[in-house]
Amino acid sequence: MKQLKDILERIEGFVLTGTSEKEVVGLAFDSRKVESNFVFFALPGTVVDGHQFISNAIEKGATVVVCETMPEEINKDMTYVLVENSALVLGQMASAFYDYPSENLKLVGVTGTNGKTTIATLLYDSFLKLGFRVGLISTITYKINEQSFHSSHTTPDQIQLNQLMAEMVTAGCDYCFMEVSSHAIHQNRIAGLDFDGGIFTNITHDHLDYHKTFAEYIKAKKLFFDGLKPEAFAITNLDDKNGLVMLQNTLAQKHGYSLKRVADFKGKILESHFDGTLLDINQNEVWTHFIGDFNAYNLLAVYGAIVSLGITAEETLVVLSNLKPVDGRFEVIRSFDGKYAIVDYAHTPDALENVLKTIDGLRTRNEQVICIVGAGGDRDKTKRPEMVEIACKYGDKIILTSDNPRTEDPVQILKDMEAGVDAVSAKKTITIVDRREAIKTAAMLANPSDIILIAGKGHEDYQEVNGVKHHFDDREEVAKAFGI
Repeated sequence: MKQLKDILERIEGFVLTGTSEKEVVGLAFDSRKVESNFVFFALPGTVVDGHQFISNAIEKGATVVVCETMPEEINKDMTYVLVENSALVLGQMASAFYDYPSENLKLVGVTGTNGKTTIATLLYDSFLKLGFRVGLISTITYKINEQSFHSSHTTPDQIQLNQLMAEMVTAGCDYCFMEVSSHAIHQNRIAGLDFDGGIFTNITHDHLDYHKTFAEYIKAKKLFFDGLKPEAFAITNLDDKNGLVMLQNTLAQKHGYSLKRVADFKGKILESHFDGTLLDINQNEVWTHFIGDFNAYNLLAVYGAIVSLGITAEETLVVLSNLKPVDGRFEVIRSFDGKYAIVDYAHTPDALENVLKTIDGLRTRNEQVICIVGAGGDRDKTKRPEMVEIACKYGDKIILTSDNPRTEDPVQILKDMEAGVDAVSAKKTITIVDRREAIKTAAMLANPSDIILIAGKGHEDYQEVNGVKHHFDDREEVAKAFGI
């Protein structure tokens, strides 16, 4: 419970109607979740406007309303806080309500198209191994030390974020590593958080259904770095053409990582095999359990962040050598007769190409690559044929199948994908709507030493069809198909 006046202490530029001498027991931006003595935040939305539900929130017990437009009917018992951006103020007030938990943690955010989950998770794993108490907020899971919670979004809403971090502080956590999505930045979900570091992975074609243009997508990512404080660090991928763009206006301490040019954190791949990679990082060799260029970049970012947080290079290298891949990220499964299946979350053109390039580099003879690829429903449609063009470029056999159709017709999604199949590739491409059957078929087509890539879902243990989630795990299906 808090006094409204205390929650408003750091908020600027608001107009107060009513008294700030009120007890606040909770916050909500969904009127259905309002209880007695709550603050209700009226957020303008893309589908519905929260201002329409102010009266509902008052009926349910709200005593304070934060809004961008005052309602026509003013309730004399209510307090109204008129602001320019209610989503921004929600973040700031949520932070105050939970006693500014991010200020009591070393908070590091990871943003970019690909690699966010891997980097955030490996940082969490690293600091656990180093003996610290740590929190994680990722696409796969939320963690407070060893305790796991279901993850609903890549980046939770403002209230949930601060509540999670407050629980981390109570649990004695020293660090928190979190994925920061472009949606979260644009929607002010990270407003009011005190970041000690930021990492940029890369930026490629994704989420244009939301951001509309690639320029707007870049701008959203950049805003995160623009908001970092001078004492924080900002680490960027110098081999991404937009890597330096992210650091243009940041006040944070700037660092770069690279496999191709001079950098603070310079890497070189010395050897690459199905069981790992020998890396040179800043002229020190380290054997890792990771495969591929994209994972080399992830490890360089992890190395840079750990060192930037004050751990010695020697300790960091020892930790890196003991880290294991994240679930569903280039996860290798081998059959008894020597067939390989790789389950990977790659669901963007760039991520798919990175994985297929890595597989291509690991071929030792004339092994076939059988690529199973789908595309999510209710998402950016323009990348569907692009994904297939890339699969056809590297794969010897291509199977187009369902991913998470969500509310779209899976057959129509596959027709959109088939536009990426040229006349030559048509001979090696088949379409199987049922994902389970697609995996079975790939296992039957594969010979010993062949490599099957099942792309798109990775760690997910469900398939969403007609808006309903059903249990489905690519790894389980591969194991069944392989008879292991």
